[in-house]
Amino acid sequence: MTYTFQWGEALKHLPYLLEGAWLSLILAFLGFWGGALIGLFGAVGKVYGGRLIYRIVDLYVVFFTNTPALVQIFFLFYALPEVGILLPPFTAVLIGLILNSGAYLTEIQRAGFISVRQTEIEAAEVLGMSLAQIVRYVIVPHIAKTLFAPLSSFYIWLVLGTSMASIFGVEELTGRAINISTTNFRTIEIFSVTALIYIAITILASAVLALIGRYAFRVRAKIF
Repeated sequence: MTYTFQWGEALKHLPYLLEGAWLSLILAFLGFWGGALIGLFGAVGKVYGGRLIYRIVDLYVVFFTNTPALVQIFFLFYALPEVGILLPPFTAVLIGLILNSGAYLTEIQRAGFISVRQTEIEAAEVLGMSLAQIVRYVIVPHIAKTLFAPLSSFYIWLVLGTSMASIFGVEELTGRAINISTTNFRTIEIFSVTALIYIAITILASAVLALIGRYAFRVRAKIF
């Protein structure tokens, strides 16, 4: 093997890569909460809506969970301009992540809705609460605790999934690693450092989520 490692070539670009990591976290954060909002309404529709609403939500879930997120973003970025809708790369990726996350989070939150004891729902109805009040004061606090672990895991998965944004020219972490490696050709060093940054930010995110779960929802979670 004649390859000579030059780690200095990678480390000197560390600030640039860390800025990309921050953009990855922003994409994941916005994609998660946008998807969580869609998922909340979708879960309510599937559990408490009529047959028509159930069918519409189910069609949305089936489509977005059975096609790759990358294909969905390709459609937003390359197909919509054909009908006059031109989206910036960041916007196209973000919308794609939100729509894809919303489908998965619909099913995750639906499981939380189903897990609520019927006696709690009946008690809220006896107190005269509307459906919106029952969801806000009874169901959401329950599912926040019950689903905290799977929602946290989904968020970590979403952080890693933002790497696909590089394909559309978004300069998140992977996109910046590609930019550097195509100019200095130190691919092994650059992507080794990039991998370590991904490990660091996912461990950090897991630790923060574990602390939030432990002190906000009394969820026992392992902290790194």
